[in-house]
Amino acid sequence: MNVTKLYTIIACFLVTSIIQAQQAPAPKQKKAVAIVGATAHIGNGQVIENSIIIFNNGKLETVADMTTIRINTTEMETINAQGKHVYPGFIAPNSTLGLVEIDAVRATQDNDEIGQMNPNIRSIIAYNAESKIVESVRPNGVLMGQITPQGGRISGTSSIVQFDAWNWEDATVKVDDGVHINWPSPYSRGRWWLGEPNVLKPNDNYHDQVTELSDFFAASKAYLGGKKQDKNLLYEGLSGVFKGNQKVFVHVNDEKGITDAVEFAKKMKLDMVIVGGYDAYKVGALLKQNNIPVILNGVHSRPNSDDDDYDLPYKAAKLLVDQGVLVGLQSESRNERINTRNIPFYAGTCVAYGLDKEEALKLLTSNTAKILGIDDFCGTLEVGKDATLFISEGDALDMRTNILTSAFVQGREISLETHQTELAKRYSDKY
Repeated sequence: MNVTKLYTIIACFLVTSIIQAQQAPAPKQKKAVAIVGATAHIGNGQVIENSIIIFNNGKLETVADMTTIRINTTEMETINAQGKHVYPGFIAPNSTLGLVEIDAVRATQDNDEIGQMNPNIRSIIAYNAESKIVESVRPNGVLMGQITPQGGRISGTSSIVQFDAWNWEDATVKVDDGVHINWPSPYSRGRWWLGEPNVLKPNDNYHDQVTELSDFFAASKAYLGGKKQDKNLLYEGLSGVFKGNQKVFVHVNDEKGITDAVEFAKKMKLDMVIVGGYDAYKVGALLKQNNIPVILNGVHSRPNSDDDDYDLPYKAAKLLVDQGVLVGLQSESRNERINTRNIPFYAGTCVAYGLDKEEALKLLTSNTAKILGIDDFCGTLEVGKDATLFISEGDALDMRTNILTSAFVQGREISLETHQTELAKRYSDKY
C-alpha cells in the first residue's frame, strides 16, 4: 500500500476517534462565579426564592437570599438566573456506569468477577471516565455516582466518582467506600426451562448460604486479629469493614432477608445499608431503630406480588420516609446504566404519589450523600462544600421542565453536549 495513502487512512481514523470521544473535562475554575436571582433548592428541604450563590476555587462561598445581603459582583463572572432553579448535583448510588460500555461486547464488561467471595475486588480501577453512557447522564443533573461491582455473594468494593474527569484517578472523590453483599433469597422460583412451575417456593439452601456468609466474615475477623503469617487477600478485603472505615451494602428485597441481614449486621457490628429494599416498608421500625438506611430500587416497576398494591413501587419511598428511615434512590435494576439519567424523574414519581417535593429532592442529594458518607463536602448547597451544582429552566424532577442551562463540577463549568445532543442537532437541521 502507498505510504501516503496509509498515513491518510490513519489520520482519518484518529480524527474520527477524537470526534466520537467524550467531551474533554472542563479546566479548573479561574474566576469567582455568582449565580443571581434563581430559586435555590438547597437539598436539605430549604428553598431560597431569590438567591445569590457564589463559588470560587471549586467551593461554595455564599448561599443567601439576595434581599438580605449586598455583595459586589463586578469582579466575578455573573450568571443571571432569574426565573430558573439551582440544585445540588444529583448522586447516583449503586451504579455500574463506566464499568460496561456495550452489553453485547464482552470485552467492554468489567462489572463482575469470577467467584463467590470477592471483597478484595475494587471497581474503581476498572472505571472508564470517558464512557459515553457516563456523559449521557449529565444533561439531567446527575453529576456524581457510586460505582459498584456486581456478581457473587460478596461482589467487592465500590467507590464514589464525579462525572467530569480524564481518568479514574481524577474522577475519584471517595475510594473504596463500602463492600457489597448479595444476600441469599429465602425463596426461589421454579425453573420454567425444566418444566417446573414458575411459582415461589422456599429456598432449601437458604440457611446454608447464610451460614457460609457468616462463617466467611467470622474467619476474616479472626485472621485480621491474628498474626497473618500467610497473607489472605480475600480476608484482607474486609479489613475496612471491621475497622469501621467502610460500610456494608446488603442487596436484599424480601422481608425475611432484610430482617436476617439486620441481625447479621448487629452480630458482626457492621455499618449497614440496605440496597433494593422492596419489602423494607414492612420493617421500617426495625430499620429506624437500628439506624439503617435504604437505597430504594424499582420506582418505575410493577409490584412483585399479586397481593401488593398496584402503586406500591411508586409510594414505597414515602412509606419509608414517613417511618423515619433515611432513603436514597437508585436507577432501575433492568437497563440500569442507560436509565441512570432518569433518576430525577423517579423522584418526581415519588412526589406524584404523596412525597413532599423537597423531601423527594433529598433522595438524590443530601440523603444519598449521608448514606455514602460524603455529606461533609457535597449533597447540599452550603458554604464550604464543593460547587457541584446545576441550573435548570424549571423543576428538575419533571421530565418536561428539567432543561439544564449550566452545570458545574467542583466549580468547573462542564459541557452538556453528548452524542445524543449532537444527533438531535443533526437531524433537527435535516428535518
